[in-house]
Amino acid sequence: MRITLTVNGTAHGLDVEPRRLLADVLRDDLGLTGTHLGCEHGICGACTVLMDGEPVRACLVLAVQCDGSSVRTVEGLAGPDGEPHPLQRAFSAEHALQCGFCTPGFLMVAAGTLDTDPDLVDHPEAIAGVVGSNICRCTGYEPIRRAITRAAQEQGETTA
Repeated sequence: MRITLTVNGTAHGLDVEPRRLLADVLRDDLGLTGTHLGCEHGICGACTVLMDGEPVRACLVLAVQCDGSSVRTVEGLAGPDGEPHPLQRAFSAEHALQCGFCTPGFLMVAAGTLDTDPDLVDHPEAIAGVVGSNICRCTGYEPIRRAITRAAQEQGETTA
């Protein structure tokens, strides 16, 4: 089946089998390997990407369901000049990653939430919800919470 996906701002015409997952198309067809496959059941969140601005588990979405959609992966977080996204800077500063396997998923769910709620820093329960939506087995959740809070503060300062 022929589909069109706009991934990280670039349109791609792709021939995909109807049963292929978005995660597989991103990784295998487009070479965007930052979208990690962990549990493949939608629980861990390592495969989270933004589809039309909303966080989705790429291991649960068929590529054909995304026809005509805009998808943003972790590779699309940095600015056009390569400047790291505030979340990427904050994750580094707060040591919010260890093995890094879960990091792309956390970055994407947090980016989607920050895009829809720029006042996230004022809602610690919402930050806790973002952190609780994905699984990390080695870093722990406190540094991730601090990183998201830090990025929300930074983003709030630049928009104020």
